[in-house]
Amino acid sequence: MSYALITGAAKGIGRAIAIELAQQKRGLILIDIDERQLLETAQYIRDKYYVDIVTIVQDLSAQDAVANIFSRTQWYHNYLNIVINNAGYGLNAPFAQLNIEEQLNIVDVNIKAQLRLAHAFIPILNRFSQSYLLNVGSTTCYQSVPYLSVYAASKAFVMSFTRSLRYELKASSVSVSCLVPGATDTAFVTRAGMAAYTLKTAERFNMSPQTVAKVAVKGMFKSKAEIIPGFSNKLNAYLTRWVPKILVERIAANIYRPREQRREVGQTVITQY
Repeated sequence: MSYALITGAAKGIGRAIAIELAQQKRGLILIDIDERQLLETAQYIRDKYYVDIVTIVQDLSAQDAVANIFSRTQWYHNYLNIVINNAGYGLNAPFAQLNIEEQLNIVDVNIKAQLRLAHAFIPILNRFSQSYLLNVGSTTCYQSVPYLSVYAASKAFVMSFTRSLRYELKASSVSVSCLVPGATDTAFVTRAGMAAYTLKTAERFNMSPQTVAKVAVKGMFKSKAEIIPGFSNKLNAYLTRWVPKILVERIAANIYRPREQRREVGQTVITQY
C-alpha cells in the first residue's frame, strides 16, 4: 500500500483530499493542530474506506515540528510517495493593528513549514519511480490583498517556490504542483476574522471542499504545474496579469476592508486548516 502525507487534514480542503485518496485505497498520514477534529476525520475515513491511517497532532509553527513528523513517520518512508502541504491560515485586519507575533506565525506555518517539509521529504519521494509533491496556495498569490497582506504574500511565495522547485526536479521522479483554490466553503474565512460583508461576498463564489479536492487530486496525478479549480478562479488568475495593479488592489481592499469594529483584532486564535 502506498501512503500520502497531508498537513491541515482535519477539515476543509485537507480533509476532502484525504477522502479522495482513501477512495483509491491509499494509506494516509494525517497531520493537524486540532486533535479532536483530526481524530474524528481519521475515524470517519477508516470506517468508510478501510484504509490504514496515522494521525499526528502537531503545531506546524513549532521549530521542531517537521523533525518530529519525519521521525514519527520513519516506518512509512518506503511507502510514502505523496506529500501534500495544505496547512495554512490568515488574519483579516490592517497590518499595523495585528500583533506582529501572530503575523510571523503565519509565515512560520504558510512558508517555513512548507519549506521544511519539502526539504525533508524530497529525498524520500525520490526513491519511487513516480511520486508527487502538492503545495497548496491560493488565488491571492496573483495579487496584493490589502487587509489580508501577510497571507496573500505568503501564498505568492508558495507559488514562486513551487514553480522553481518543479523546474529543479523536472528530470527526477518527483512531480511538483501548486493547488490554487479561490473562495472555498471552509472555516478559513471565519477563523481569519473576516467581517460579515466579506463573508457574504465570498459566498457568491464558494466552491465545496469536495469539488476542490477532486480537481486537486486529478491535476496532481496529471502533473500539472498550477491546478486552479473553477472557471471564476481561472479567470481571476488570467485577468490579474493584465489589469492595472492599483485597480486590482482597490477591488481587493473593498472586499477585505473590515467594516465592523471588532474587539478581537490582534487577538485572533491561531488555527491551521
